[in-house]
Amino acid sequence: MGLLGLFLSALIAATLFPAQSEAVLTALIVYGNDPLWILWWVATFGNVLGAVINWGIGRWGFAWMRARLSIASTERLERVEHWYVRWGWMSLLASWVPVIGDPLTCVAGAMREPLWRFLMVVTVAKGGRYAVLIGAVSSLQALSL
Repeated sequence: MGLLGLFLSALIAATLFPAQSEAVLTALIVYGNDPLWILWWVATFGNVLGAVINWGIGRWGFAWMRARLSIASTERLERVEHWYVRWGWMSLLASWVPVIGDPLTCVAGAMREPLWRFLMVVTVAKGGRYAVLIGAVSSLQALSL
């Protein structure tokens, strides 16, 4: 699986498809030989790239996507839209949160959030999440030795 698997799982996890990059990252920390900073970089890069894909979907295909979603998904999307209108670009700090984070990145594209600011905030949020996970798993691993 290795670094390519980590990259792909992080990329897919950031899109609207369900995936668990945290499990892959944890396995590579525990069983792999790669430096932690490389694992952080690969996971963060893949996850941010997936968020950029969502941003592009929102920017150029939001109306089409919304028309084809189920009623439950549309309601969730409307909640995320209201969140984004209320908090603006700062809501992207929650882009790492399960369930709302991925639609939030689509909404950011639909709301014409500038890509440069989107990249900065999402990288901080997603990179921060992976840094905390790496720190936690590394600490637990050190305690068990």
